[in-house]
Amino acid sequence: MANVILNKKISQRVPNGHPWVFNNEVREVIGAAKAGDVVQVQTHDNKFVGQGYYNPQSQIVVRIMTRDKNAVINEDFFYNRLLAAWNYRQQIGYSENCRLIFGEADELPQLIIDKFNDYFVIQTLALGIDVWKPAIVNAINKIFKPKGIYERNDVPVRELEGLPQQKGFLSEPFDTKIQIVENGLKFMVDVDKGQKTGYFLDQQDNRRAIRNIVKGADVLGVFTYTGTFEIHAAHYGAKSVLGLDISESAVKQANENAALNGYQDRCKFEVANAFDVLKGWVKEGKKWDVVMLDPPSFTKTRENIQKAITGYKEINLRGMKLVKPGGF
Repeated sequence: MANVILNKKISQRVPNGHPWVFNNEVREVIGAAKAGDVVQVQTHDNKFVGQGYYNPQSQIVVRIMTRDKNAVINEDFFYNRLLAAWNYRQQIGYSENCRLIFGEADELPQLIIDKFNDYFVIQTLALGIDVWKPAIVNAINKIFKPKGIYERNDVPVRELEGLPQQKGFLSEPFDTKIQIVENGLKFMVDVDKGQKTGYFLDQQDNRRAIRNIVKGADVLGVFTYTGTFEIHAAHYGAKSVLGLDISESAVKQANENAALNGYQDRCKFEVANAFDVLKGWVKEGKKWDVVMLDPPSFTKTRENIQKAITGYKEINLRGMKLVKPGGF
């Protein structure tokens, strides 16, 4: 195994726990290492830091997986990581649907696995984890015996790692439109054409958290996607709910999800450009008890950060001006 030696004049960020090693933090690489290999990271004075996968083509040269010097990175390693993550999710109350693996938080950098009951969607967003995709699929099959596994690697960030964008079945083909149950509500999820992995499972606790503020309220949701927050609001007793999104297909699915749960009379979705519509409503003096904003990312690059900040400021100001006194 090759050794990646850190520069002497760098901060203690990596030794203190950060999982990324940037290319300007590396003094030298001792031994042969090709992109995707597992390497050992050491300080300038040869103290062990961790093991991780190596990619000299990326600005992030090493992504650390373990701080255990004796760990063996093989199929069993990934099986045990997935099993530990699943046991933890069950311990904190998840059973059917959850984000099983959340990248660095589960010590598997750039790996996303979403569990939709008996179906799984995975993203391997760095070369080092992509190499282990067969082992990850094997682990899912052993632990869960799933009905299907789908790959959603159609994301531009993979190109920064020298990887192609791709998606498709990692199991026998299945109907990619599946129904899940979350907090007692039914939702259709399109794991093939939906955003990211098809559904924002990492927001399910936030959707449940609105229950104490929406009862009897008039609720406005903006950037609704398929309407999950808004339908939760109706479920938790909102008097009326209006959701806006610029995507016709998302609004169609949101209205279908509302009907699926019997809330089509109280929960409506419309196609609209939020920036234009909210500006007009502010001028008209319209107000809601609860306004929920869930805007997309306004930038993927440093060059556009200031424009993104301006956009977030503008949409939040407009949203706040639509909230009734004492509202949320």
